[in-house]
Amino acid sequence: MNRQPNRPQAPAPGTPESVSERLARAMAELEATEAAVAKAEEELRGASVTLRSKDRAVEVTVTAQGELTGLRFLENKYRTMAASELAASVLDVVGRARMQMARRVMDTFQPFTEPSAQVPELTGVDIDWVKIFGPGVLEDEDAPGATRRRSARGLRDEITEDPEE
Repeated sequence: MNRQPNRPQAPAPGTPESVSERLARAMAELEATEAAVAKAEEELRGASVTLRSKDRAVEVTVTAQGELTGLRFLENKYRTMAASELAASVLDVVGRARMQMARRVMDTFQPFTEPSAQVPELTGVDIDWVKIFGPGVLEDEDAPGATRRRSARGLRDEITEDPEE
């Protein structure tokens, strides 16, 4: 999904360009970028992702802002699960859904982080994805030992070790 704005063309190499022409080209590129960002924001405003837990007991829906908007317990599987198992299943699938949506947001805005080929002074926006979404967002979700998977396992162990009342 290419979100590069329609960029004004630079003059042919060797052709002199006045300061006012360069400024006009830069302003046109900034306006095109602003329009593309507004379109991307509008698309993400209504975006969501729905995932099922690995044990297929839980289904969640998460928005681009990471808000949990749907939670379903499937096929009455939750009735046979220990409370700690169900909690771990919910937390795992919510975390995976949020990471998937965070990566979609990153993919949507990635073109705006690249420098302009037409106007070298426009270096692109520097976005600290880790600061926004946390360190797990930069990890390969299928990589063994990913941070969020370790923390989910640790949480599951912690819940399992608590005495049942």
